[in-house]
Amino acid sequence: MFDYIKDKEFLSRIRNLCGGIMQDFCHYLKDDYDIGATFYLVGSGARNLIVQNASLPIDLDYNLEIVRCEDYEDCRFIKECARKSFNKALHEHGWGDCDDSTSALTTERRYFTKGNHTEFSMDVCIVCRDTREHFHRMIHKKTGFTYQDEYYWNEAPHSERIQEKAKYIKKRGKWQLVRTQYLDIKNRYLRQNDDHHPSFICYIEAVNNAYNSRMSWK
Repeated sequence: MFDYIKDKEFLSRIRNLCGGIMQDFCHYLKDDYDIGATFYLVGSGARNLIVQNASLPIDLDYNLEIVRCEDYEDCRFIKECARKSFNKALHEHGWGDCDDSTSALTTERRYFTKGNHTEFSMDVCIVCRDTREHFHRMIHKKTGFTYQDEYYWNEAPHSERIQEKAKYIKKRGKWQLVRTQYLDIKNRYLRQNDDHHPSFICYIEAVNNAYNSRMSWK
């Protein structure tokens, strides 16, 4: 069953380590390929909702937002530059190469030799914004033949309304309702062997449930 990770020192250590790697990632991307980017933690790590199923590994999700490049449409070039720069940063910290999946660059699993030995990894999505401030995620559609692979930007689902609801809940000091709902929802889908509800969908459901109960708040 899922439960929240209560070891705050451990969470701080992995955030600091992964944040340092991401800083180096952006540095190499700029220096080696003249591509400007910024990064930020997203997902459960950014919302203080990191859960763990027993002693299984956890991961931190980051967005690498491209803010300056010569040609935004040359997705293959951007992805390859990002992959090489990420590997360079990972090597600086003693990590192995990342894996290039359909929508993310994923690291190997690591653990600290002292203290909490929980394994952890990083997933990095490459994103950009259009003139309407809508996010687009880079997709690498693999075909089995590298030269035939497709690279393109895919507009991400809009979540402005969810953000508004989350701010409303936090402003009224009711964020614990979201935490309780999120954990219950994750465990409900786990009991049902339902793999079709990723963490982001569980988060949306938790925020909506908490917000819809606002008339009963004290």
